Amino acid sequence: MSATEAGSDREFAERDATQKRLLRAVAAQTAALSAAVHFLWAWPRLAQPADARPYVFLLGGAFTVAIAVATLRADEYRRLYALGAGTLAAFLVGYAGWHGGGTAAALASDPLAIVGKGAEAVGVAAFLALYRLAPPTSVVIERRKESESGTGSESGPGDDGEREITEEDRDAGA
Repeated sequence: MSATEAGSDREFAERDATQKRLLRAVAAQTAALSAAVHFLWAWPRLAQPADARPYVFLLGGAFTVAIAVATLRADEYRRLYALGAGTLAAFLVGYAGWHGGGTAAALASDPLAIVGKGAEAVGVAAFLALYRLAPPTSVVIERRKESESGTGSESGPGDDGEREITEEDRDAGA
C-alpha cells in the first residue's frame, strides 16, 4: 500500500469516526428524550391503581436511559445498537397498537406524544445506522483484548491502532 492510499484510508476512517460520534450522540439523546416523555406521562398517573401502564412506562424509561448511557460509554457493539433500535421501535408500535385506528387523532391531540414519537423515529434511524457502521462484535472483543494485553498493534504515528474492517468481518458478524 502506498503512502497516498494509507493517507486516504486514514482520512476515511477519521470521517467515519466523526459520523459514528454524531450518530451515537443523536441516538443517546433521542433515547433519553423518549425516556423523559415516558416519565413525564407516567409520573402523575402512578396513583391510578387500575392502570399498569405508568409502572411499565417507568421501567421502560429506565431501561431506555440505560441504553442511552451504554451507547455513549461502551464500545460499539452491534447488539447494543439493535437493542436500542428495538426498544424505541417497541414504543412506537406499542403506541399504535394501544390507540388502534385512532392513532393519528390521539397523536395530533397530545403534544407530549408528538415529541416522544418523533424522537423515537429519529432514534430508531440513528441506532440502525450505528448498527450498519459498527464492526461485528467479535472484532470489537478482539480489539479490546489486544488493547488490554498491549500486543498486536503495529501502529504508526497518528494511527489509533484500529484495524480496517473488511467486508468479511462485516459478513461474519451480521
